[in-house]
Amino acid sequence: MQLADVDLCDLDRFVAGVPHDVFTFLRTAAPVYRHCEPNGGPGFWVVTKYDDVVQVSKNPGTFCSSRGTNIFDVLPEALSEIQTLMLNMDPPAHSKYRRLVIHGFKPRIINRLEPHIREMARTIVDAVARKGACDFVTEIAAELPLQVIAEFLGVPQSDRHLVFEWSNRLIGFDDPEFQTSLDDGKLAAMEMYMYANQLALERRDRPRDDLVSVLMHGEVDGEQLSEQDFDSFFLLLAVAGNETTRNLISGGMLALIEHPEEHQRLLADMTLLPSAVEEMLRWVSPVMHFRRTATCDTAVRGQKIAAGDKVVTFYPSANRDEDIFPDGDRFDVGRTPNEHLAFGIGEHFCLGANLALLEIRLMFEELLSRLPDIELAGPVSRLRSNFINGIKRMPVRFTPERARQSVNG
Repeated sequence: MQLADVDLCDLDRFVAGVPHDVFTFLRTAAPVYRHCEPNGGPGFWVVTKYDDVVQVSKNPGTFCSSRGTNIFDVLPEALSEIQTLMLNMDPPAHSKYRRLVIHGFKPRIINRLEPHIREMARTIVDAVARKGACDFVTEIAAELPLQVIAEFLGVPQSDRHLVFEWSNRLIGFDDPEFQTSLDDGKLAAMEMYMYANQLALERRDRPRDDLVSVLMHGEVDGEQLSEQDFDSFFLLLAVAGNETTRNLISGGMLALIEHPEEHQRLLADMTLLPSAVEEMLRWVSPVMHFRRTATCDTAVRGQKIAAGDKVVTFYPSANRDEDIFPDGDRFDVGRTPNEHLAFGIGEHFCLGANLALLEIRLMFEELLSRLPDIELAGPVSRLRSNFINGIKRMPVRFTPERARQSVNG
């Protein structure tokens, strides 16, 4: 491979999976690489080494989020709108908005939910266990995070698939299956905002124990959230709360299927499940990149970076960096230590990490105990994206639970 072969803007290269061969090459040949941009864009720096990703992520004063966190620039008139999302905020504004909702995601709060989320996971597996086959993404992986985030936000369970549809159209904007026009992503956001505002009106006078009520009565600098602030919060929590967990559960199950020795190792010793979940996160890296913008002339690994340059950190590469993860291209359910960056790092560390870890663990407890021989039953269809490492469809088959119980009985 040569540097001329590197094209991380070619989304078709991601349809078969993350192009780890490209990242492995860059970590050695050009760990801070100046990547050209199609359509006459200014280009961006690709950061692929673990320590450099940490450096960029932990220095918001030098590498800011407020100019956007996607590779490509938005139109100037849209910049103020995206800056209302916490993802695109820097301290101190980011810290103030984060404090509004962080209480609801603390470990002691999340741990109280374990019995209820376990029952949700059990019911989801109940629905497929006797069938012998299903689409793993829509019938299993998508259902638990959808149900959980719907409950967190106060969305009726009957409406949870609206969140699923909006998320696909917002996150899958580069996949023709989800976006039918250039404006469809904007339309999905508007539909979600309209729905959120209706919920907000209901909670204003009749608050409940959900995050919408917290947001409606919360304050930043002594002022209640504006409608735009509220809409942005709702969109971020709804999309991030189901999209990444769904793709981790799907990608984690695929990793086990593609590594049968590790699958059997985990089935034989379920005490490995916590480390297996962390390894799934490292291996899958559901969010593939975030962009920052240099606020001043600086350098990363000796490479000079000018003020205004775009700097893009790639988590799948950092999570297989040879200097940090010995034998990083091997899936190891017992890997320790495992200081992966799948949840991000610094002030943008995933707000819902504790909730996601609980959901993933409980779902795999059910899957491993009740569908131990699960295998692929057809081709896997991946999202056409260099931002989200997503699976759209994954047909699987397994011995129906009733038949297995009959044999064992």
